[in-house]
This record gives sequence, structure tokens and C-alpha cells, in this order.
Amino acid sequence: MTTTPLRITVWGENVHEQVEQHVAERYPDGMHGAIADGIREHLPEAVVRTATMQEPEHGLTDAVLAETDVLTWWGHAAHADVDDAVVDRVHKHVLSGMGLVVLHSGHWSKIFGKLMGTTCTLRWRSEHDQELVWTVNPQHPITRGVPNPIVIPEQEMYGEYFDVPAPDELVFISGFTGGEVFRSGMTYRRGFGKIFYFSPGDQDFPVYHHPDVRRVIANAAEWARPERERELPTLRRYDLGEYFDGQHYRGPFDDAPEDEAPADSAPTDSPADSAPTDSPAEIAPTAVQADTAQHGAGARA
Repeated sequence: MTTTPLRITVWGENVHEQVEQHVAERYPDGMHGAIADGIREHLPEAVVRTATMQEPEHGLTDAVLAETDVLTWWGHAAHADVDDAVVDRVHKHVLSGMGLVVLHSGHWSKIFGKLMGTTCTLRWRSEHDQELVWTVNPQHPITRGVPNPIVIPEQEMYGEYFDVPAPDELVFISGFTGGEVFRSGMTYRRGFGKIFYFSPGDQDFPVYHHPDVRRVIANAAEWARPERERELPTLRRYDLGEYFDGQHYRGPFDDAPEDEAPADSAPTDSPADSAPTDSPAEIAPTAVQADTAQHGAGARA
């Protein structure tokens, strides 16, 4: 297990907090601030920073993303105002291995839609519903330390049909006062990056102060941590024999010194150099060939 501190960037649209007094009172440090505090509570060794849409390049420069292992994303009122160049940049980093945790109304963000390839639409109602978040995959690490169900006294209702691809893993399903259900916690992989969508959390309710919701988000950030060095999947061509020669082959022994090739590695001779020089007439028949010839002769007799 790696001992390098997990680096998390919490991104917030930060619009409701600026224009709605009740939201500013509920989240005086912004929703991004509350989310970041929750992560710090549960992952004290992590390096957590925040970024908002109002910063240059929305606070998501290439340098910031290069130093981010996991990005969390909350947006709602200004999805259309997010710069496409920033979306493309985040998309590239996710495919290269950066983890992404998309929260609540981030389902309609440009980045989530680009990664899902669907409309990501759903049904909703903001009528102070109680939400019960049921764990349906109790062995998943994101559910560690989380009660079943999580009880959220007041929350915006999200209901099916949720137009997203079938998830790699369904972790949570939510039920609401009106009888609706919703796939509220799902994982995906895109390229080398891991993605978790989690629906609880809204500007009109104090959901990001809820201890169990904070625990889920922290668990998700830990789960989404990259498992390999950041690298964008690329198209590569192999010349004939290149796999056997090991030339430029990015395999399990790629980091081995040239003078310490593994004992069971393939020979370095090219197929042409290692091919037999005897003519077909000089090659002794195999046991199978001899047996076939014998039976064939008996059949003709």
C-alpha cells in the first residue's frame, strides 16, 4: 500500500453561496468548504485543496490537475458557463488515471456527460423529502463505516429514470417519501480513471454537514485514488517480432535493467534469426507425424 499522501481537489461552482443568503448561512465556507472539511475529518493525512469556478481557468489549471489524485465536482446553476477547454483538460486527466467523484446535481455537468455519453437526465422534486440511502454492495470499500440505511431527514428527491450507462458497480439505492427510488451511488471506469457518482447533497439542505454523507465522500476519494502512474491510454503499433524482442514493449519487465533480463523472458533473437535453417526434407518427423503416417498406410493397405 502506498504511503504517499492522497491529494484531493474539491471543486465547487460557488454560485448559490454568492447570491442566495440562506445558502450562504447554511454553508458559510461554501459547499466546497463543507465537503473539504468532511474529507479532512476522515482522511487526516490527505492533502485537500479547494477550487471554484470564479478562479482563473476555474482553478483547474493543468498544473493543479497534475498534482490532484482525486477531484470532487459539485455544480448546479452554471453548468453551461464552465469553459469547454477546462472540461477537456479534466477529461484527459481522468482518462489518464485521476479519480473523479461527482456529487448530486453534478450529474448534469459537462464533464460527467462527456464521460457517460448520455443525457444524464432524471426526475426531481424539492419538497423536503426524507431520503433513505440503502447499501446494496456491503463489501465495497466506499461503504466502510456507513450505517444501512443512511437517514437524511430533508433532501431534494432524485428519481428514475436516470439516463446513465449501466454502472460497473451499484453501491447505493435511495428511497424517498413519495415512494420514488434512485440509483444514488455508482462506480465507473473510464480509461485509467475511476469515477463515483453520489447523489445526496443540495444547496437548500444541510446534507454536506451530515456525518454519514461526509464519510461516504471521503471513502469514495480514497477508493478513486489512482492505481498506477498517470498516463493517457495511447494507440501503439507493434512491428513484427517486436513483442518477442522486447523492443519498446511496455510489459511487466519494462523497468528491469538491460543486463538483468528475467530468466524466463523471451530470447532476444528475432524470429528470422531464430528460425531453423534446415530444409523441410531434413527435419525428422514428429511422433504425431510418424503415427499418422503409419495409420494412414494401414488404411490404404
